[in-house]
Amino acid sequence: MGKVLGDVLGLAAGVAVSPLPIIAVILILATPRGRSNGLLFTVGWILGLSVLGAVMLAVASPAGASSHNHPATWVGALKLALGLFLVVFGARLWHRRPKDPSEARLPKWMGAIDRLTPVKVFGLGLALAALNVKNAPLTIAAGAAIGSAGLPAGQQIASLAVFVLVASLGLLAPLGVYLLGGERAKTTLGNWKDWAAQHNVAVMAVLFFVLGLKLLGDGISVLTS
Repeated sequence: MGKVLGDVLGLAAGVAVSPLPIIAVILILATPRGRSNGLLFTVGWILGLSVLGAVMLAVASPAGASSHNHPATWVGALKLALGLFLVVFGARLWHRRPKDPSEARLPKWMGAIDRLTPVKVFGLGLALAALNVKNAPLTIAAGAAIGSAGLPAGQQIASLAVFVLVASLGLLAPLGVYLLGGERAKTTLGNWKDWAAQHNVAVMAVLFFVLGLKLLGDGISVLTS
C-alpha cells in the first residue's frame, strides 16, 4: 500500500493545485450564503472525485489491472495516453497564456456564481472535480494505479480515500480560512483569488506538462517491464 500511495500522492497534489476551483470556492464564500454554499461546493467536489475514482477501481479490478502484482499492459497504455494528452494540452496552454498576467480573464460563468442555487453550487463542485480536463485524467490514473497494485479491497478504498483527501486540500484551505479566520479572512482570500486569477493559465500549463511527463514515464515503465 505504501508504494501505491507514493504513486498517487503526486497525482493528488496535481488535482489539489487547481486554480479555477480554488477561485470558485473563494467567490462562493463571498456570497450571502457563503458558509452553507461553500460546504456544499466542497462536498460536491469530494463526491465527484470519489465517484470517478471508485468507477475506475470497479473497472480495473475485474478487467485484470493487476497480473501477479504487476500492472497489466492496458494500464500502461492508459497512463501513456493520459500522459500524452496532458503534455500536449499543457504545451498548448503555455503557448496561449497571457503575456501580461494582469490581462488574464476569468471564465464568464464565474460572474454568475452569486446567483447559483444550492443545488447548482453542489453540481458545480461535482463537475469541476469529475469533468475537469485536468482532474479527470489524474483521478482516472490514480484509480488505475490503485487497482493495478493487487491490494485487498479495504486497502484499495483506503488508498482512494487518501487520494481524495489530499486532492481536496486546495479547497479545504480557503474553506478553513473562511470559517476560522474572522474578518481577516476576506483580505486573505481576496489576495489568493487575485493571484490565482492572474496566474491560472501558467500554473495549469506547468502542471499539465509535469504530470503528463510523469504519466508518460509510468506508462513506458509498465509497457517495457
